[in-house]
Amino acid sequence: MTEQEIIKAFKTGGSKEKALAALMDTYQQKLYWHIRRLVVNHEDANDVLQQVFIKVWKNLEKFRGESGLYTWLYRIASNESFTFLRKEKKRRSLSLDNEDMDLSNQLKADQYFSANEMEWKLQVAMQKLPEKQKAVFALRYYDEMPYSKISEVLETSEGALKASYHHAVKKIQQMLTAD
Repeated sequence: MTEQEIIKAFKTGGSKEKALAALMDTYQQKLYWHIRRLVVNHEDANDVLQQVFIKVWKNLEKFRGESGLYTWLYRIASNESFTFLRKEKKRRSLSLDNEDMDLSNQLKADQYFSANEMEWKLQVAMQKLPEKQKAVFALRYYDEMPYSKISEVLETSEGALKASYHHAVKKIQQMLTAD
């Protein structure tokens, strides 16, 4: 189903479950990996993804189509990830050193990342970035999303996003060369 068919099927009532299933088939994996790069932990990413689809279920009828469905979903996923990260940070109330060590240990224990690979080092460095820079970096580097789409997702100007991405890349380069 196309985005328009999914939206139409959802809004016509009788096809809501079918439309949501089509939406999940199309976007679940992409959204999962976007969330996963932001929150790190597999279980947490699944929890956040579940929250995303609950919000989509509750709000898709109100979707006005001012942006693409794909963009709208990424905005919800990003916002839910940021909310989760803020709650976790408050809950933990740990020092920065302990928090960095905890993120590093989570990545080491993760079956998808090998400590010997550059991907693992990149993930550790990325987790040290401020929230917005982390999101911009993930969307641009991993999802290869154009700045115009990232601008819609994060509701920020393209110029500010380019600057955030540039700063994120520089910080990551510094962290990778320091190790």
